[in-house]
Amino acid sequence: MEKREPSKAPGTYAEIKLGDYYERSVEITGELIKSFAELTGDFNPIHLDPDYAAKSFFKKRIAHGLLPVSFIGAIFGTALPGPGSIYLNQSVVFTAPVFLGDTITVRAEVVGLDHHYPKVTLKTTIKNQLGKTVVDGSGEILFEPMKPDK
Repeated sequence: MEKREPSKAPGTYAEIKLGDYYERSVEITGELIKSFAELTGDFNPIHLDPDYAAKSFFKKRIAHGLLPVSFIGAIFGTALPGPGSIYLNQSVVFTAPVFLGDTITVRAEVVGLDHHYPKVTLKTTIKNQLGKTVVDGSGEILFEPMKPDK
């Protein structure tokens, strides 16, 4: 089992091994939530307005559900499998909210390799700073990295 940093991303399908993983931590800031809202057009006040959020079920601001999930795609495209990755599917289960100020750790681990196609299956997990799982799921990636120019 090897942690794959972006600088050590596999160059070929054959270099990927079961148990390879990558993880990164990200602090969920107000600026990050605001930028995500502007990018997606999702201005739900539960994400942006502290007074509104205080009256909600959660009693404080929460991040958009897909904000932490988007970091999974970043792992797939930069570190594991790496550049050349094509998303085939992603399943996610939201198990707890991500709050403003949380630090999340996003992890992807290789759990399957389909040798008939260059397909990689990864278990994906996001935990908060308390170690609580907030998102659980899996993804499938077609991995055909670009061949270097000769």
